[in-house]
Amino acid sequence: MVTNPPSSPTRLTRMADKAVTDLAALHALLDDVLLGHVAVLVDGHPVAFPTAVARDGDRLLVHGSTGSSWLRALSAGAPASVTVTAMDAVVVARASFESSFHYRSAVLFGRFTALDGDEKERALDVLVDRILPGRSAELRRPTKRELAATLILALPITEWSLKVSERWPDDLPEDVDGPTWAGIVPLRRGYGDPVPAPDLRAGIPVPPSVRALSD
Repeated sequence: MVTNPPSSPTRLTRMADKAVTDLAALHALLDDVLLGHVAVLVDGHPVAFPTAVARDGDRLLVHGSTGSSWLRALSAGAPASVTVTAMDAVVVARASFESSFHYRSAVLFGRFTALDGDEKERALDVLVDRILPGRSAELRRPTKRELAATLILALPITEWSLKVSERWPDDLPEDVDGPTWAGIVPLRRGYGDPVPAPDLRAGIPVPPSVRALSD
């Protein structure tokens, strides 16, 4: 088991008993989510941007346009944090005060670096395949112009905190003795049937990467 010892920015000060320091648990969360929120100072203002994220070994990848001010700030070495959360269930308690969720939530801290050359193109494949496994092999290769217009940034997964809540309702004894139902309701995630683009030429089948999402 590889663990993450708490430091000043990663130490949980509230509900610290929900802290998880197992790196494998963090990897599992990062491999289970597609969306993260990157927080950074841009022109002196704190901002948080939702963006696709993908774990690539011991680093986290994000990408976007070279025209993006927040991505340029990250590529210049601005300190940042990335928050990712998975909601797993609704905790239905007997009192509103005790109602909550089952969740896994992590915050990663550090500085991004911009990738270039072959490493940049490989990282773009990782991002594409994270959203649609196997999709990069079905597509043409990106052009030099497309690559030049895209920033691919990597954040080392070295400083982070992870909180996991997976408990049953913690109701008062008098509420437990009452007539109100309590328990959990798991949240299910899935994909619907693919919808072809209006300009898709006739006879082009749904590719394996897309079919696999809805199977």
